[in-house]
Amino acid sequence: MTLAARLVLIRSLSKTHTSSGRRKALTMLGIGFTLAGTAYAQAQEVRNGLDVEVPVAPVPFHLNDALYVGYEVHLTNFSDDRLKITDLSVRDASDGRQVTDLRDRSLTAATMIVGTSPKQKAVPEYLEPGQRAVVFLDVALPEGGHTSALTHRITYTVADTDATSTVFTDPLKLSTVKPSIIAPPLRGGPWVAIHSTAWPRGHRRVFYTIASHAKLPGRFAIDFVKVDEQGCLTRGDPDIAAQMYGFGDDVLAVADATVVAVRDGMQDPTKISERTTHKPADDAGNYVTLRLPDGRFAFYEHLENGSIRVAVGDKVTTGKVLGSLGFTGESTGPHLHFHIADANSTLNAESLPFEIRNYRQLGQYKDISRLGTQWDRDEEATVRRNQWPDYNAVVNFDP
Repeated sequence: MTLAARLVLIRSLSKTHTSSGRRKALTMLGIGFTLAGTAYAQAQEVRNGLDVEVPVAPVPFHLNDALYVGYEVHLTNFSDDRLKITDLSVRDASDGRQVTDLRDRSLTAATMIVGTSPKQKAVPEYLEPGQRAVVFLDVALPEGGHTSALTHRITYTVADTDATSTVFTDPLKLSTVKPSIIAPPLRGGPWVAIHSTAWPRGHRRVFYTIASHAKLPGRFAIDFVKVDEQGCLTRGDPDIAAQMYGFGDDVLAVADATVVAVRDGMQDPTKISERTTHKPADDAGNYVTLRLPDGRFAFYEHLENGSIRVAVGDKVTTGKVLGSLGFTGESTGPHLHFHIADANSTLNAESLPFEIRNYRQLGQYKDISRLGTQWDRDEEATVRRNQWPDYNAVVNFDP
């Protein structure tokens, strides 16, 4: 049978109504059906494009009495063209409801091009061939708590053409793992819970590739910085580390746990201006790591030299003093870096969300560049139970 005859037979399939008729027609086609399919594909514009990956399944957690997920979508340009991502829409896989839509400024603010300097003032407009972009998503899930999977629609254009393409991803199942529920790692306050998806050098955007896989150990890390009731950071000379609020404060076990790692002996700079940069292995400074009852690991970093009161193998109870807040490692000022991860490594681990059993939210720094001045106070302090502190929220850990 000639190729032309086979194509005629293909067209006639639409008139073949019985399944047996279709099977007979397909049998007659044989390998010719593949050839016809190839001819059809060649008639369409087939273009290499984006590879879309979500390396870590999102774990839902509670924030401001709503359910959220925080995760990353990796977009790699496998084409020979320069591509511009114009829209990323997240939808509930069960019913197609739009959960969030990023475009223009919101998309730019959430995107990092791998390999570009964090000092760059703007994200490059185009994704070059071979480049990867990471979109950092913080998504409030629809009310009702029934969402089990999300889908993504990514639209992009090709440079110097009118071509627009859209990618629809397979459903992304949400993790059924629950966040760790913990006691506060500090006493009293006010403490500013500093974290933000948007900061180029914030924890959320700093990947480490230690053992062949890029990981985000600080995805859900919080820097707790102490201020006074007026928002001031220091009781005296702002260049003296020991004059900063919080320096020397007790750091507390967040659960009944086992000490699995300790590092001490790194000196605290006397002055803020004397801080230096460190190699990645020393970024954490002096630290303590606890293995929690759920098998995860809690990290307390930048502790004061000589203050650590526990040793590897110790069993600790909730509220036990582990050491003192300090100014060691890669730190711009005295604070407690706290996060929970899936492995006993400060760098080669994936950060997981946690919820603090109870705290009082006093307000928030809506513009964190104002840190050191009065925060934006809530009309009434709100007690939060089993929640993850909001971005740059000001909290108090009451007794």
